[in-house]
Amino acid sequence: MTESGTPTVDEEPAPDPSWWHRSHPTFASLVGFFSGVAYVIIVPGLYAALLGLLLSDEAAKRLFPLVIVALVVPLVMLIPRKTRRFAQFMLLGVVLTAVVIGATATLVIWAMVALDG
Repeated sequence: MTESGTPTVDEEPAPDPSWWHRSHPTFASLVGFFSGVAYVIIVPGLYAALLGLLLSDEAAKRLFPLVIVALVVPLVMLIPRKTRRFAQFMLLGVVLTAVVIGATATLVIWAMVALDG
């Protein structure tokens, strides 16, 4: 590469991202959904771990509900047009993951109570 930044004859320019990453209609949908799934699991877990490490148990229990503030991130991403589709599917992933976890917990608790007594 020369000092002006242009490639010499021996060097090839870096390839463009493949069509899948640039223009495929389902790319933002898939990435957004699975980002939402990971977001709803990882963010509260990391927040609880940091609170547990840095604060007393009583203070950590009192401050844990503030993790709801983390939902502001996907909501703010709904505003710009460029990130709107990604944010819509991210919120879908967050909501569906929470529903599945809640339904599974409810079913397991019901089964445990029904079998025990």
